[in-house]
Amino acid sequence: MKNVLSIQPHVVFGHAGNSAAVFPMQRLGVNVWPLETMQFSNHMQYGHWAGSAIDAPQMAELVEGIGAIGMLRRCDAIVSGYLGSTDHVQAVIDIVRSVKATNPRAWHFCTPVIGKGAGAGVDEFLLRHMPEAVDGMSPTHDTLQKLVGRTIETVDEAVLACREVIRRGPSVVLVKQLLDRNSPADRVNLLIVTENEAWMSQHPRYPFARQPVGVGELTSAVFVARRLAGDSIRTAFEHTVAAVHAVLKATYDAGRYELELVAAQDDIARPREWLGAWFVDAA
Repeated sequence: MKNVLSIQPHVVFGHAGNSAAVFPMQRLGVNVWPLETMQFSNHMQYGHWAGSAIDAPQMAELVEGIGAIGMLRRCDAIVSGYLGSTDHVQAVIDIVRSVKATNPRAWHFCTPVIGKGAGAGVDEFLLRHMPEAVDGMSPTHDTLQKLVGRTIETVDEAVLACREVIRRGPSVVLVKQLLDRNSPADRVNLLIVTENEAWMSQHPRYPFARQPVGVGELTSAVFVARRLAGDSIRTAFEHTVAAVHAVLKATYDAGRYELELVAAQDDIARPREWLGAWFVDAA
């Protein structure tokens, strides 16, 4: 049984942060240790929420507590998502160092959330420091552009941008919602890039009245769980695309705003519709 320390916010109602990531990883056979950086009534896109964040020293204290009982060496991966302050970002970086000092094989996969109401300086801090502190990351198209400081309009340009980010630290970059001027408007593009591989996939775009929140956390969760299960980069990516598509389809078919994770749980574990991926040979 693999163990993942998941450092993300929690919502009591709905699915965002750990509330979108923990159950899918568990359904895929991973034991999850949720470290909840915030506890809110619901996600912020509703326009109203209640709750609060824990402070950075408490984050460190909780992880030190796991180490004190000798369990930190069993942590196989760290997943991090939305971080509301520069102190939280630094705390995650420090926690990753602590885990790796105990288990050098542990790896860190980050979903860098930029421009979503975080505190002053968080975006700049993430862009400047997080690539050097991760083994993998899953940016949106917009975040990838900010990481490399230029506009990206094609898949080939995105592959080259990912490899530029890879030279800063991560070994794999998974781009969500890649915008490509050559792709049909009714498809959602996803791209995964390593130093030697680049794979692209697509799934249908559903015309939601309001786009569901938590898709990024779900994407990272499934990918990390499948990599821990031993899948290759391509197979883990294909499973991720298929699982995310199944959840989005179930959500749209049900007329819901919150992700239908429970209804689609069997497809998260064993997707019935495998969409595949194709190799991208960027110059």
